[in-house]
Amino acid sequence: MNLNEILSRCDHTLLAVDATWEDIKAICDDGIRFHTASVCIPPAYVKEAKNYVKDQLAICTVIGFPNGYNSTAAKVFETKDAIESGADEIDIVIAIGRLKAKEYDYVRNEIKEIKKACGDKILKVIIETCLLTEEEKTVMCRLVTEAGADYIKTSTGFSKAGATREDVALMHANVGEAVKVKAAGGIASIKDAEDMIALGADRLGTSRIVKLAKANLTESNPSDSSY
Repeated sequence: MNLNEILSRCDHTLLAVDATWEDIKAICDDGIRFHTASVCIPPAYVKEAKNYVKDQLAICTVIGFPNGYNSTAAKVFETKDAIESGADEIDIVIAIGRLKAKEYDYVRNEIKEIKKACGDKILKVIIETCLLTEEEKTVMCRLVTEAGADYIKTSTGFSKAGATREDVALMHANVGEAVKVKAAGGIASIKDAEDMIALGADRLGTSRIVKLAKANLTESNPSDSSY
């Protein structure tokens, strides 16, 4: 798989708490330049980013992030606000404690409510695999499928660990046919990206692949000072 194909599957991500508008604008420029699937940014910058990129790039944002313990009503409100501001894709964090308490109806219904708020926009469900047992990961594959979400996503990148090859393979094997897999957190190399895609990830949440692409451009054309 060539680098351009990998980039087309990347949600180019910047979710640092100290990110400024200039930082966000820079990754939007990168996303447009390298034809990434989207940029994934904090909700507070969605409106500015959408006005900046117009229709050149999809804007993704995060809801209930990074802990997932907001109420369902709060997550639904955040989702509606993000979409009204111009978000094309929504990544939510599940109520992890509810899952661990086996409150499966709660978890499924919350995802359904948020999917309803999304309308025709893409919904990705972050299950934070590093905090779950194998059984809980498998259960989440079923709940995400039943709730009608578009993607199941490994990680926030803000917890103990990110995506693993084993988790991507498990998720790909257990979700329904209509649900895709997003791997996020710790994808640091082209080999990582290739492996995740080969194991079933349709999207990658990362900033490092674009950085590698920029480095490759500089190496191949040292006189290029556009970055």
